[in-house]
Amino acid sequence: MRTNRAVMQGNWALVLLGVTAVALVPWMVLLVRTLPASTEVRNWQVAWVGLDVLMAAGCAATAVLGLRGDPHARLTASATAAVAVLDAWFDITTAQPGAPLVQALACAVAEAALACACVFLALSKGRAPREVQDGPPCL
Repeated sequence: MRTNRAVMQGNWALVLLGVTAVALVPWMVLLVRTLPASTEVRNWQVAWVGLDVLMAAGCAATAVLGLRGDPHARLTASATAAVAVLDAWFDITTAQPGAPLVQALACAVAEAALACACVFLALSKGRAPREVQDGPPCL
């Protein structure tokens, strides 16, 4: 049986996350009050392509690890889901009204589907089907 001290030592990261969540509330209020409504952005293409590169790398890493039966695929699936949700958020919130917004919403539907698939994989046992595990290793 674990003592209270052992439990607290094991939960330090969770306590830190809780404190951080609370500390972010006044920070968000400050941002809402001080950030400009619009701004000029440099390296716009790099920012957007970078999100897609992260998403593609996450999909590839999850696929390779998952096909090998490596349980680390759950980690890459989690990260990829987060990137897909972020990409969808920024697509929608930065889109101009009209056709660009419709396009952003369509992309967001696809990114939400990707995020859901990744969450499903992250919550699964992280193993390949039995017949794949018993066969030769994937290269």
